[in-house]
Amino acid sequence: MLAPHATHHLQNIAASIRKDTILMLQKAGSGHTAGALGMTDVFSALYFVLLNHRPDEPNWPGRDYVFLSSGHINPVLYATLSEAGYFDKQELSTLRQINSRLQGHPHLGSLPGIESTSGPLGQGLSQAAGLALGLKMDGEPNRVYCLMSDAEQQEGQVWEAYMLIAKYRLNNLTIFIDRNNIQIGGKTEDVMPLESLSAKLKNFGLRVSEIDGHNFEEIIDAAKEAQSFKEGATVIICNTTSGKGVSFMENKFEWHGKVPDESQTRKAIEEIDIKLREIQSE
Repeated sequence: MLAPHATHHLQNIAASIRKDTILMLQKAGSGHTAGALGMTDVFSALYFVLLNHRPDEPNWPGRDYVFLSSGHINPVLYATLSEAGYFDKQELSTLRQINSRLQGHPHLGSLPGIESTSGPLGQGLSQAAGLALGLKMDGEPNRVYCLMSDAEQQEGQVWEAYMLIAKYRLNNLTIFIDRNNIQIGGKTEDVMPLESLSAKLKNFGLRVSEIDGHNFEEIIDAAKEAQSFKEGATVIICNTTSGKGVSFMENKFEWHGKVPDESQTRKAIEEIDIKLREIQSE
């Protein structure tokens, strides 16, 4: 069980990342808000508790690898890397600008801490599986983490990758799926139903854990269980609220690819600060 001070520390980090995400998207004038806010708690737990990494030595050979397959939510990746010390926060304000290192999708080599190039959905899992297989064949201890969207599970290549992952028992690979039930065209179950997603993944030979993607203890416990499971890879389905932390964005698919204006940005940041004070006073 997480100590109260540890939980409060992660809550503070998540609030900072959410505010940075909103500010950078508002300044950019384009980007994807809902998914970035929804996965903030997972990113916070990953980079500040679970990951074996060195922000001051981003190419350290012993590091764990993070692949963001759903690259459109990269504002949360950029904000998290900056929060962790990979680069100066001032650079966040250059999101999506010409010649910026922070483009609309992560690009390998553009920034310290970026391990893959993403864009077309469904590709990141294959990339992560290839690296995990190579590390396992070489007997290396590094872990690979792949973060995906739920709508991405509608891609055929994803299921080809799952077959390979199961065949080679890639126990050094952990997959987080952002199950927020929305995509750019509406609700996932209306566009192309995914349920029962857990049963489908299990039928492909994968270990599946389903958690509250905003509960730090559940996120950390599920990831640690995945680390200790030696028979193969684990998929962690994170039930999340899209637009988490901002009432007028939560669970609204319209915010998938929409950014706030200046007034909405002020209101959103105020809400995040108020909610942080409330939960830490409980």
